[in-house]
Parts: sequence; C-alpha cells; structure tokens
Amino acid sequence: MANRKLLEQNGICPVATTIDLLSSKWKVLIMRDLLKGMQRYSSLKNSVAGISQKMLTQSLREMEEDGLVERKVYAEVPPKVEYQLSPLGQSMAPIIESMANWGSEYLDQHPEKKKKIQ
Repeated sequence: MANRKLLEQNGICPVATTIDLLSSKWKVLIMRDLLKGMQRYSSLKNSVAGISQKMLTQSLREMEEDGLVERKVYAEVPPKVEYQLSPLGQSMAPIIESMANWGSEYLDQHPEKKKKIQ
C-alpha cells in the first residue's frame, strides 16, 4: 500500500513529524546551507539573510537536539564552533533539493513573484 507512509502510524502522522522538525523557514534555510558542508556560526549568520542571532542560535540548538545537526567546538581562544548536518540531517537532502526544484519551476511560471527571498 503506497499511501501507507502518508497515514498515521501508531497515532503519529509522519508528515506532521517532518513539519514539526522543520517548523520554521529558518531551519530549512540553515539545512540548505549546511548541505554545502561544515559551516561556522558567522558563515551561517551571513548566508541566511534576515535571521537574527537569537533565531539562529535557537534553531541550531533545536536541530542539534533533534539529531539533525552536529556541533563541533574547538578548544581555542576565541572559541571556534562549526556545524554540520548529521547523517539524519543529510538524509533530508532530496527533500530540500525537491523544494528548490519546485520553487525554480514556480518562479519560471510566475516571473512576477520573483523577489529576493532567502
């Protein structure tokens, strides 16, 4: 049954679970940038336009708790911290790529909607 994955499993909806894990546009954009490889906090802050320091920190912490992101701290002064997607986070790559492809097609069909969106 192909639609089994869309149905509730033991009272839990897999689609709702995925949406909950990526509960903000910021998390999706952070994942988009981490798909390129390990990034420092400042690099993420610069690449995710419009995100506040508070939102970036909160999103990274939640993603780390959920097992999507790994954080590596180097013992040096000033402290150096790097983030990368965990194997679980990497498994989201096809979804993020599908979102990018769909968005590109949409913008091609609706050029009036083209505006700077990060």
